[in-house]
Amino acid sequence: MDIQRNGSQPSGKGAAEYFTGAVRIDPLFQPHGPARVGGASVTFEPGARTAWHTHPLGQILIVTAGCGRVQRWGGPIEEIRPGDVVRISPGEKHWHGAVPTTAMTHIAIQEYLDGKAVDWMEHVSDEQYYG
Repeated sequence: MDIQRNGSQPSGKGAAEYFTGAVRIDPLFQPHGPARVGGASVTFEPGARTAWHTHPLGQILIVTAGCGRVQRWGGPIEEIRPGDVVRISPGEKHWHGAVPTTAMTHIAIQEYLDGKAVDWMEHVSDEQYYG
């Protein structure tokens, strides 16, 4: 058994290369072989969002606070709220973040394949974000 104490890992800022707006990433756990699952709590300030991206083995988002948005490539923008669970399929191009007026926090859980959990793509334009 291993207990990862709250506050034992430093918060990080979402890199401008992968995010638009102010984003804080609080690591929760990293995979310890043979396990491949990692997770983080991610807080998006109003209007902040990820770039388009995919996950080789998919991703699960659990919204814990605020109000957010998620969109798959070619699909409608969906609003997400605390308690919602979003399951993203392997290789599905998508983005997620906060609504324009309210912050949103979710727990992101993803598996690593050959040491990689995400493939980043282009930024979500304002036109795409506002729909």
